[in-house]
Amino acid sequence: MTTTWPYLHIHQSRTHEPTPYEYKLAATLEEVFTKEGHELPDVVRGLNARQVPAPGGDQWTEESFRAEMIRLGA
Repeated sequence: MTTTWPYLHIHQSRTHEPTPYEYKLAATLEEVFTKEGHELPDVVRGLNARQVPAPGGDQWTEESFRAEMIRLGA
């Protein structure tokens, strides 16, 4: 007997095509996760070291990263 699992299409939950900012942030986060780690201080440090500005052009903080992930629905 074959079991069929529900399939989630990769773009099923999107409300819009990602912006250039969202693509850059995602790619940078992948690099940070690979090279620096997954802990929030590591992520914030990695984003700032790569000069990817937080919304508004500021440096990232733990609070601004959390807020942006909530805004983006992550």
